Amino acid sequence: MSEYILSIDAGTTSSRAIIFDKKGKTIGVSQHEFTQFFPKQGWVEHDALEIWNTQLKAIKEVLQKTNIDASQINALGITNQRETTLLWDRNTGIPVHKAIVWQDRRTANICNSILKKGKADLFYEKTGLILDSYFSGTKIKWILDQDSDLRKKAENGEIIFGTIDSWLIWNLTGRKVHVTDVTNASRTLLFNIHSLKWDSELLEILNIPKKILPKIVSCSEKIAYTKKGLFEDKILISGIAGDQQAALFGQMCINPGDVKNTYGTGCFCIMNTGDKPVKSKNKMLTTIGYRINNKTYYALEGSVFVAGAAVQWLRDQLGIISSASEIESLAKTVKNSGGVTFIPALAGLAAPYWDPHATGTIMGITRGTQKGHIARATLEAIAMRTKEIITAMEKDAKFKFKSLKVDGGASNNSLLMQIQSNLLGVNVIRPKTTETTALGAAFFAGLASGFWASLEKLSSVWDIDTEFSPIENEETLSIINNWEKRILKMSNSQNHE
Repeated sequence: MSEYILSIDAGTTSSRAIIFDKKGKTIGVSQHEFTQFFPKQGWVEHDALEIWNTQLKAIKEVLQKTNIDASQINALGITNQRETTLLWDRNTGIPVHKAIVWQDRRTANICNSILKKGKADLFYEKTGLILDSYFSGTKIKWILDQDSDLRKKAENGEIIFGTIDSWLIWNLTGRKVHVTDVTNASRTLLFNIHSLKWDSELLEILNIPKKILPKIVSCSEKIAYTKKGLFEDKILISGIAGDQQAALFGQMCINPGDVKNTYGTGCFCIMNTGDKPVKSKNKMLTTIGYRINNKTYYALEGSVFVAGAAVQWLRDQLGIISSASEIESLAKTVKNSGGVTFIPALAGLAAPYWDPHATGTIMGITRGTQKGHIARATLEAIAMRTKEIITAMEKDAKFKFKSLKVDGGASNNSLLMQIQSNLLGVNVIRPKTTETTALGAAFFAGLASGFWASLEKLSSVWDIDTEFSPIENEETLSIINNWEKRILKMSNSQNHE
């Protein structure tokens, strides 16, 4: 009996494998961190072979730990860090360069040169994306521009491109299947979200050969089987989605106006806008939410590059906590942030500012500032950046949200969720399964395989754990006022340097 769905959650800092049952309950998890490389300021890279090896190890380990045989796995769904860019040799399967991570800012100048040529609107019209080094297209261009021989190989189709989903499927299928789904494709600056095809005009502007690109599939369809001998039995791969779109689906945000926020390395807020793309007037991204049953659903998205990464910074660089989970108890040692504001632009500022050159700032420090104040200000910063995005989305959508569904590691921080509810003035809903990114990938895979019969069946799987209601107080107003004054001050001072 095929009783389970296996999810691969290929994140920014770790490779994870999670097994779910028919009720959406987590049966087992295995996770392995991999190395983060910072070769220059603003550059972030991963070793793709290490990602593959840690992912394979996580899959085998979770099967062993749960005593579940591969023959009991009905289907496999993949969700991944989006935009992270990899080129590898079609024949040898060896990467030609380290994977350039979504956080990497090295292509800011490429974006500026395209901007100066007046092409930004063309990219936005076709892809729904702001011209920014966040996305894959300029990363591909940068790699190919480093080596003329490499570019020749790419033009001959000997070198191929993929985001991490493509790389993992390529390896899982024994180097036979080169695909990506519409959600990952929609984050490359190369994919027309209206025609659902790679766009020749955009490829020409970036000087990227079409031959290197993967075949496009939907989020939920029978794609391929894993290579014989990799596991005890072949496993059907039938779900793919970029991590934030997977979380949107995993939260069952299937109606226009439904919104979720994922608190991971960054914060990613997405609103389902239904079967028509909504143009943003407030620098949000128009993107593909998901595609199932030959129908495409669109979304508005706002991104915060640094959320959980700010907590990691407190741990790894400042050393004021020894583990990320300690931040909540440290923040609770003080009643408020003591007037401290932390603007976490540690990798530039994403929506709605889109300033790749912005740097982080801590303001309001006095002789009386304690570690607890900085910890609390960090949580407030994550919540304030989310508030800025949601406010911009409300303007685009022309209505006020009634509630916010939350997930991701930091959503387990109840103090952060209460601060978020206070700042937004709406209920914040945390589901029983906060692994909604992996759950979304499982949902896509299980829908295609028939493990779950319908969307209605999936909706009954999703369940609320905790609901945080807003508490009105002067402290909340003070946080907002200080933030608005100080982010403006920071922006002005950095622009005049």
